[in-house]
Amino acid sequence: MAGDDYCYLTTTGRRSGRPHRIEIWYAVQGGTLYLLAGAGRASDWVQNLRAEPHVTVELDGVAWHGTARVVEPGDEAARARALVHGKYQERSEGDLSGWRESALPVAVDLGRR
Repeated sequence: MAGDDYCYLTTTGRRSGRPHRIEIWYAVQGGTLYLLAGAGRASDWVQNLRAEPHVTVELDGVAWHGTARVVEPGDEAARARALVHGKYQERSEGDLSGWRESALPVAVDLGRR
């Protein structure tokens, strides 16, 4: 699944309670999917998952349930940034290093399909 360009993340709206689906870049290591939020904690999807961490992620047409969390600064955050940046930098026409350093790392610990 790590070769796909995008995943689809569905969060529950913190105010509406309705599902909200976005297309987003990602990388996977083991049973954890990593995302980078360019707008940080101000991103709607980040605010949604902070209110309700149970999310659905669609990878290559298969839906997975998981628990999302903001990654605290440290080794895991550095790994998340490196994984997502490494997956997309070679394909991008621009330099993604600024995004890599400023974006907020988010992890989704994947559970069942």
